[in-house]
Parts: sequence; structure tokens; C-alpha cells
Amino acid sequence: MKILYNKFDKTLISDLPVTSFPGRIEVVQGIPQAERAIRYLLSQDILGFDTETKPSFQKGQMNQVALLQVSSPDLCFLFRLNQIGLPQCIVRLLSDERITKVGLSVIEDLNKMRVYRRFKNGRFVELQNFVEEFGIEDKSLRKLYANVFGQKISKRQQLSNWEADVLTDAQKLYAATDAWACIKLYQELLRLREVGYRLEKVPEPVPELLNITAE
Repeated sequence: MKILYNKFDKTLISDLPVTSFPGRIEVVQGIPQAERAIRYLLSQDILGFDTETKPSFQKGQMNQVALLQVSSPDLCFLFRLNQIGLPQCIVRLLSDERITKVGLSVIEDLNKMRVYRRFKNGRFVELQNFVEEFGIEDKSLRKLYANVFGQKISKRQQLSNWEADVLTDAQKLYAATDAWACIKLYQELLRLREVGYRLEKVPEPVPELLNITAE
């Protein structure tokens, strides 16, 4: 029986084996290409969802979402929103009520994309809420993946320039992995809900004794 932890010790993550998306990655930089990608994605039963934004190092400044990544189990599309905006075909996918789309901080990502145009939210699963059913308290993708699979997702590209003219191979793999990992987590948790698992609660750290002497 698989053991899950209510909280995963982040100091243990660095020693875990690295995982990454094993499938094909396509960068989408034009409307016709986006339409073909959306036709494929709308034929799937489940999709992983994530976004990337160029980091801002100035207080009060926030950049628009630059990249939308949507993945099936073996093919991930990276939509460069900073180049193509949010065309109607992508809106159709985001508003779709049939296909399960799984992500983290979903509402926040969807709201950020409304800078481009308005749309209604379709069928999304918020992993941060879903894991609460299992007694898991962590919210980050990296901790959740380590907890469920005993593997590490690299975050080295997180603060890279997502508005660069050309994305590096490392950026593409990072972006695809984050979307794909959401599918993996959701499907495995559904399986564990059926076959069973054991939750172990990690002891809370003992605070240092205060320099107070008993009278």
C-alpha cells in the first residue's frame, strides 16, 4: 500500500531522481497552428494545464501571461500568448465543459489570461483542492509530485525569460513537464482513491525553547 504524507519535507527533494515530460513538445506561434493544436486537444479526455509569465523584478510591476501550456499524456503544446494573444480557438478550449483540465492555481491563471480577452471557465480540476481529500496539506507541484511519486521536478527555468524570441530546449521541457505532471498526479490519486493508501502525518517541528526560566 502506497504511503502518502500530509506534508513532504522539502529538504528530501534534492536527493530524489528527476522526472520530465517524455512526449513530444510543439511550440505554437501562429493562429493556424493554434487551431490545429486545439482540434487535437479537444479530442482528448484529460489535459494538463499551466501558464508561465516573465518574472518582474520591479515592485508593483506585473507582466502578462506569456505562455500557456496544455498537455495530453504524450503531446504538449506551448502557446506563445505574448506573440499570438488569446485567439478564439484557445477560448473554445478554456470554456469547454466536457474535457477535464487539471492544474494548480487554476483560477489565478485563468484570471490573468483575461487581460487578453474575456471568456467563461470550462471544466477544470484544481489540484490544490483535490489533494485535501487525501489529507495532503502541501500546495506546490514540486512537493506534491515528490510525495506521490518519489521523484523531483526541476524548477531551474521558473524565473527565466518567457517572452524571449526563442524558447530554449530547457524552457520548453520545464513548461511541458509542469502541465503533464498535473495529469499524472490526478490520475494516480484517482487510482489510490480506489485501491487504498496510507496517510502518515509528519510531526510538527519542535520550536526552540524560549529563554524563560521557571519561577
